[in-house]
Amino acid sequence: MAETYGVVVGAGSLRSSSDGAWRLPHRWTDEGVAVEAAFTGAHLLHVAAAGCVLNDVYREAAGLGITLQGVRVTAGGGFDGEWVSTGITYAVEVDTQASPDEVARLVAVVDEVAEIPRAIRAGAPVQRVSTAG
Repeated sequence: MAETYGVVVGAGSLRSSSDGAWRLPHRWTDEGVAVEAAFTGAHLLHVAAAGCVLNDVYREAAGLGITLQGVRVTAGGGFDGEWVSTGITYAVEVDTQASPDEVARLVAVVDEVAEIPRAIRAGAPVQRVSTAG
């Protein structure tokens, strides 16, 4: 089975306590975010998608009047022999008193609006530019 370059991004009550997690400040939570991922390009691509989804869960929950105790997003995906992504999958876990229907609506809205997953889905050119030495 091919490697999936999995990552976990969590905040609030679902924030990792692992010694190996990176800890970063976070606009939406006092405790910050914990990221469990190796430092490779493949993992960082998946961290970008998962981190964006986590941020947008907090943002959209605020707009919908949903109080969150915690959010965890897991993401991963593989690459073919030429290092072309075979796609990214992600899952969202939410710690809240909101109903399952409200959580489902929240996650569906986030799936539509999350900027980094949208950009990856649409594709974008990546170009090297010269830097002044």
